[in-house]
Amino acid sequence: MEIDYRHALADDDARARLEVLGQYLTNRHGIKVSWLDPSRARFSGKYLVVKIEGELTMATGLVKFRGEDPGFLWRRKASDYIEGKLAKYLDPKTPLAALPKDG
Repeated sequence: MEIDYRHALADDDARARLEVLGQYLTNRHGIKVSWLDPSRARFSGKYLVVKIEGELTMATGLVKFRGEDPGFLWRRKASDYIEGKLAKYLDPKTPLAALPKDG
């Protein structure tokens, strides 16, 4: 599964927001998020019955998610969930402090 999400945030702001998203995913779903370096994070866990394994990479104005394909039945649900979270957490209209960390 491959998702490319464009955003208009500065790199530091995008990274801070993705860190908060990682906290949310850990607290809400038990998905482990490990930052490998300042621009790369590894995701591992489940959402509902869908296994989410992948890597998120940041570039200026772009976040890329590359992960295991959960299969035909769950692909759309997993993709929609990840894209929805990226849209919410990388929305410049939402202050960083307003983004949820807990489930």
